Amino acid sequence: MAPSSTPANVQALLPKLNDADPDIRYMSLSDLHKVLVNGAPAFLLSDYLACTKAVEGLLKTLDDQNGEVQNQAIKCIYTSPVRSGTIKEHTGRVQLNKQSTDPSSGMLEVSSKSGADSDAIDVLIEVVRSFGPMLQDVEKQALQKSILNILDNERTGIVIKKKAVAAMSTLALYLPDRLLSSFVTSTIQGFRAAQVTAQKQRLLITVVGSLARSVPQRLGPHLKKLAPFVLDALSQERYQEHREELAENGASNPEVEEVYEAALVALEGFLACCSYEMRPYTGEAISAALRYVTYDPNVAEEDDDEMGGTQPDSDDELDANGLEDDEDQDYEEEAGMSDDDDMSWKVRRCAAKVIFVIVSTRSNGDLLDDGILYDKIAPVLVKRFQEREENVRLEILAALNLLISKTGQGIPSSESDKNDAEAPQSEPARSRKRRRASTSENEFDSQGIVQVTLGVNSPIPSPPPASGPKADLARSRPAIVQGIIKILKQGSAPTKQAGLDLLRNLILVQSGGLSDHLTNLISPLVDAIKIPTGSTSFTVAGAGSQLRIDALRLAGTICDTHPSRVIAPYLGNLIPEVVAAAREKTFKVSSQALSTVESLVRVLTPPRSASSQQQYRSYIGVLYDTIVDRATTIDADLEVRQRAIQALGVLLARTSGGANTKLLQPTSRTKALSVLLDRMRNETTRLAAAQAIDLAAVSLTEKDDAQKTWIREVVLELAAQFRKSDRAIRSASLIALRNLSGNRVAVSCLDAKTIRTLSGMLLPVIDISDLNTLGLAMVIATRLVQSNPKTVVNDDLIKVLCTVVVAPLSGAVLESFLTLVKAIGEADVGQPLMMGLLNVGISGDPAVVGKAIGTLLVAGGQKIGIKIEAFVTELQKTTDDMRKCLALYILGEAGLRLGADSPLDPKLFSNHFVSKSETVPRAAAVAFGRAGAGNVNVYLPAILSNAKKSGNAQYLSLHAIKEILQYAGRSEANISPYIQDIWERLLSASKAEDNKAVGAECIGRITVIEPKRFLPMIQVSWSIFLGVQKHTDSCVFKNLLQDPDSTTRGMAIQATRFTFAEGDESFDDILKPMLTKMLITMLNDTNTENRRLALTTLNSAIRNKPDFVLPDLSQLLPLVLNDSRIKPELIREVQMGPFKHKVDDGLEVRKSAYETLYALLKNAFSRISTLDLFDRVIAGLEDEHEIKVLCNIMLTDLITLDPDETFRRLDAIAESFRRVLSFKPKENAVKQELEKVEEARKGALKVTVALHGTFPNAMSTTIPGQGQLWGQYWDWVVKENRAQVQSLDPNIKA
Repeated sequence: MAPSSTPANVQALLPKLNDADPDIRYMSLSDLHKVLVNGAPAFLLSDYLACTKAVEGLLKTLDDQNGEVQNQAIKCIYTSPVRSGTIKEHTGRVQLNKQSTDPSSGMLEVSSKSGADSDAIDVLIEVVRSFGPMLQDVEKQALQKSILNILDNERTGIVIKKKAVAAMSTLALYLPDRLLSSFVTSTIQGFRAAQVTAQKQRLLITVVGSLARSVPQRLGPHLKKLAPFVLDALSQERYQEHREELAENGASNPEVEEVYEAALVALEGFLACCSYEMRPYTGEAISAALRYVTYDPNVAEEDDDEMGGTQPDSDDELDANGLEDDEDQDYEEEAGMSDDDDMSWKVRRCAAKVIFVIVSTRSNGDLLDDGILYDKIAPVLVKRFQEREENVRLEILAALNLLISKTGQGIPSSESDKNDAEAPQSEPARSRKRRRASTSENEFDSQGIVQVTLGVNSPIPSPPPASGPKADLARSRPAIVQGIIKILKQGSAPTKQAGLDLLRNLILVQSGGLSDHLTNLISPLVDAIKIPTGSTSFTVAGAGSQLRIDALRLAGTICDTHPSRVIAPYLGNLIPEVVAAAREKTFKVSSQALSTVESLVRVLTPPRSASSQQQYRSYIGVLYDTIVDRATTIDADLEVRQRAIQALGVLLARTSGGANTKLLQPTSRTKALSVLLDRMRNETTRLAAAQAIDLAAVSLTEKDDAQKTWIREVVLELAAQFRKSDRAIRSASLIALRNLSGNRVAVSCLDAKTIRTLSGMLLPVIDISDLNTLGLAMVIATRLVQSNPKTVVNDDLIKVLCTVVVAPLSGAVLESFLTLVKAIGEADVGQPLMMGLLNVGISGDPAVVGKAIGTLLVAGGQKIGIKIEAFVTELQKTTDDMRKCLALYILGEAGLRLGADSPLDPKLFSNHFVSKSETVPRAAAVAFGRAGAGNVNVYLPAILSNAKKSGNAQYLSLHAIKEILQYAGRSEANISPYIQDIWERLLSASKAEDNKAVGAECIGRITVIEPKRFLPMIQVSWSIFLGVQKHTDSCVFKNLLQDPDSTTRGMAIQATRFTFAEGDESFDDILKPMLTKMLITMLNDTNTENRRLALTTLNSAIRNKPDFVLPDLSQLLPLVLNDSRIKPELIREVQMGPFKHKVDDGLEVRKSAYETLYALLKNAFSRISTLDLFDRVIAGLEDEHEIKVLCNIMLTDLITLDPDETFRRLDAIAESFRRVLSFKPKENAVKQELEKVEEARKGALKVTVALHGTFPNAMSTTIPGQGQLWGQYWDWVVKENRAQVQSLDPNIKA
């Protein structure tokens, strides 16, 4: 056992390093190594004497005559404690003094007999990697010279030169621009030399490829000179020369193939790490990759350029081509094709990787939209499915799979696939007024999720779009599917898995599309599911299980995305194998099989298929037995039981109601319901059971579907979960009860005792501390009140409701609360609640209390015990501002709900506009508008009259108009006679700066109400609306977005944004063709504030109307990227007393630009260039505080969205974060500045830890140089911020 990691134990081991016995020296170093490895990186820093002795002792041991002792000493030197802080400085200085000043006479000297020392190069790499920042320019130049001597010397072997290339890549990180430029110049001269051998050319290409990965930002500017040499090695001329030489000699030249391989590896590095600089060479890179992905000297050259007409377009042609008789073409055993000396597969594999990088870096909003990837690359990849080398074939499948994924990025790929594939179609389209009226209420009072989960209708195949990536994919689909079918019949297990994954992605992106191919696909798919015992196809443990899981997942996806009539002919072959897989003990296979069983249940049950077929009933019986068996088996894995419970809920839901009940025997239904109730009482399966009960019970349409006793027991069991601390089970139980309470059949099964118990258990959930559960609880309470008001409404409920109005409720929660209050009033049991609310009075939120009292006042009528006149009197007599506000809110709500029957005079509200209070005028405006929404003909003329005034009266009138417009779509009131006057008043009033925001919102709302009339006026409006000229027959049109007045343009921009969340289909039809042009006009505005508003509008459009803007993103994105850059012309100096202060007028615009980029990242990542996005994100890491925060969030998301590009950018990220963490605020900095600096540090550390967790081996990458800056940065972070790092991730050893 090694001693503990303390400085004293280190010093105790050091004397033994001088022992005469090499074994003792070796064992001492071994123990020392364990001490250093087990200790914290900086544990020696506390003892300077121990540091010095340890360094000197280890360096002395490097001269030991015993090689094993030397190797062990090197291991000790490069442990974290020895490489940190003061120790690093001692080690680096002594080491560099010995090796760097004159390396040609030392370890790096190239001997005429033995060549260069491999170990010396290893030491050099480690020295540079560990102590690179400490190197002086003269030392760097000496090391560079030594490496170049090794590379140029003909005596050094291939292995030594590869190590020298790695050393050069590592050293390049620390070379000054002068030395790097001189090295690039010498490399270019080497390419241009008169006699360049293949070996020399390969070496030069390898060096520049390695540098591209090591220092991409610095090498990028040199690629315009270097890239042509690499591409020339892959050119058609060189290829043709090689083919002629091959034809003449009958054998391939391995040195030429090595050049091809090196050039393709370098090209991959260029494209991956210097993508922007390589854009001019895109065409040549694609041509080279396609040329060499088919390179095979053992096969006669074919014409790969034209694939049109060579691929069969249907399964009939596939059968005609003899697919069933292709056993002699097995990929693994092609006769005459397995030459052990043939290394051409390396060239093809490298070419496939180049294609993968092209697809990865140039798809988003680039080559994918241009059609190049599908026109040029996809046909060649499909044809190369016949590749005989498995590792090459896997790379080809991976590249095509990535292309398909890029085509459909944003398509759900998890369990939501089956839900989204069968979204309900039975609900008729609602009008705009109806939808707007229920916008907030639907959030809690909805069963849409359940309906989607059930998959109401059979998927209807939709034709592919006429153009675009999906259209290109549709044209390539037949060839892709036929190639995958061949692979499934003849390929190895890994190849089959890759093929299944590709096929599933294809189905998800195309939302089906395999109807014409299922005849040939089902048989190999079933074979993959069952995998006969004793098969020799799997050489890796677990490969068979994973293949079966992939096959089952594909089968489920096919069932979810294709009509039942298409799948029906194959059910007899598919169901037995799926059932057998579901009963297996391997829990992963069984779990996935049960998910497929769930999909099969949807296929077999109405309305997706007819219920009268006897065979379907037998299938359902088999599936039922399997599901119940897995749900009740005690020794089954928890995941399996949860899957089975979910499938059981779907089965019960799909066989409920009318003729559907015949699909399942009554005894089977009773048993299934009892199983769900039993699983609900089990702690481990409770959540799954609650969700299954939700599915089963909400679909009840007949009293025979479930027993009354079962309903009552389930309701109380769900209510019992309200006491649980687990939020997930509480929410699931509430949702299930909400849907149960909304089912007429289920509610009729509840007796008074059950309702009383349920309502009592519901009271603790009506709590303002959790608004989500509060909304659900009030929906349930509303339905219980409607069912049995006298049982539910009691003192306890009233007391709880009176505590709710203390909080400032809004949105859906407020609507749910008012709906409950209304239900209580209509049930004639509202008088106690009225008394309770009156007692709360001004101690609660006046707006909420007022709306509740007003609602109850109207709903309860005469039986409520109080009249509206009492509140009018209170308003007129009270001098307390809070009481006035409360009375105004009560009267406004009452006026809204009374409508034309309201006795309230408009002056009752408008008279309070002149109040000196800060709160009363605003309350009066809101109440005026709400009352006006109920009686437009009486109130709206008075509001418009007030709007003609100036100052505060006009501002408050706009708020009243806003309230009316909010409710205009909900009520039957007709504002058409006044809409022209409203429009004119809004345009006139919005010229005032204070009125611009509320005026823009009103203009947006009125535009949604009458889109055909007013939407064009935002873009082109009559001059008379602006007061420029009188109305005449010859009045000219004036573009609001190009108005000379910047305030008018800003108002028009804001108004456009307010239309996005409110519009319906008819509005969208008018908006869509003009939106992009309007946005471009906005984004080119010369006023910075208007550009900020324009970016906010684009942000809203991306989130609410993505289909409108994403097709034209290529026109919009450059404008956003331009506004995300720091513009020196917008930075000015302001004199503040004796000090000068810089003010950035473009900061707010930049913030909005980054917010828009974040919206694009979340909603349209597949449509934007990841290269441009990463450039802006990394630049933003050092911008102002708010932008830093947003870029940290974006970078965290990019770790998941694009891990490959994130990995390539680690070094650049490290440089930015190091500067953030190293920033020191001024001594006289104010508290706010210090807080921002500290928050920026915490954000950088949080992202750093996340990056380290995702890429823990970034420093040990096989690519020389790449990740070195990140590795040094990580060591520095751990050393300098040990406590913060460990608080973020306790598993990190600091």
